[in-house]
Amino acid sequence: MDSAAFQSLYHTVLGAAFVVSALFGAIAHRTHFCTMGAVSDIVNMGDWTRMRMWIMAIGVAMVGFHGMAAVGWIDPTQTIYYSGRVIWLSALVGGALFGFGMVLGSGCGSKTLVRIGGGSLKSVVVFFVMGVAAFATLRGITAVLRDRTVDRIAFEMQPGSPLSLWLAAHLGWSATAALWIGVGVGFALIVWAAWDDGVRRSSQAWLAGLGIGATVVAMWWVTGHLGFVPEHPETLEPVFVATNSGRMEALTFTAPMAYTLDWLIYFSDQNKVLSLGVVSVLGVVAGALAHALATRTFRWEGFAGTRDTALHLVGALCMGVGGVTAMGCTIGQGLSGVSTLSLTSVVAFAGILLGAVAGLRLQLWLLERE
Repeated sequence: MDSAAFQSLYHTVLGAAFVVSALFGAIAHRTHFCTMGAVSDIVNMGDWTRMRMWIMAIGVAMVGFHGMAAVGWIDPTQTIYYSGRVIWLSALVGGALFGFGMVLGSGCGSKTLVRIGGGSLKSVVVFFVMGVAAFATLRGITAVLRDRTVDRIAFEMQPGSPLSLWLAAHLGWSATAALWIGVGVGFALIVWAAWDDGVRRSSQAWLAGLGIGATVVAMWWVTGHLGFVPEHPETLEPVFVATNSGRMEALTFTAPMAYTLDWLIYFSDQNKVLSLGVVSVLGVVAGALAHALATRTFRWEGFAGTRDTALHLVGALCMGVGGVTAMGCTIGQGLSGVSTLSLTSVVAFAGILLGAVAGLRLQLWLLERE
């Protein structure tokens, strides 16, 4: 591949990523797909419908990821989730911090972007604060704190962090068998999610579960198959085009918010090239905005008062720090990461759920005080 063809592929990958993320934004806006809302429904009303939508999306993403790996379309070892070093404390603490923050901030990172597309000005504030906090945790003061504390607590997991691979190795099965284990687990999750009458009868639930899961699968394909170049025209090394990590990526939004601010601030710097993460952030906002305008549901929204402002600022700060510490948000770890069956991702998602429950308890306590 020559330089011209590589540059053409670079733009193709970015265009495809924008379309996929825009579809994610439109579907999320249409179906009110929201992790915080799913946890809130369970805690406050005992309603599992939205959580089943979430589980279905995870199942679809899991089937797609392992299925593509099984037929050779993608290499499952080329993701950040594959590492044998399980940073369980970072995942747990960061996840809990993120989950707590998403309750105070009226939704996770993806929900913040969707709400911006729907006209929420307070979500714009959350985006900037969350982005700055994420950048500081990637390279700034909280990055130093993270590196010197929770990141040092870990253990090695052989042959890798995916639970399916670990199980297959201990049973004496092949790596291919591990992939089919992942497919089977994904199908089981889909069946469990669809077992509920409310889900089976709801077109919204099916759209959210199948649609959101499919966008994660599509992004795995875009970065791991379409955007994979065995030999870079200049470095002669394998490369995943336009990714920030240099590895295969799917949807995630905490670190990409930091990359988006960095790209906007240093736009004239030729070293700051447009990446898949930045395009994903812009795509979700564009997709949600397009759906909001098409359905005439676009509404300007501001803060209700001083306390509302303070809670959102604290929530945004917690999400920025927690999301990077946990190596992902509800989408980055809860969907993309869990779709690989990574133990680190499972721990991070559990932490997010625990943090969300704590945040909801705090909100209830504040309401009771009033």
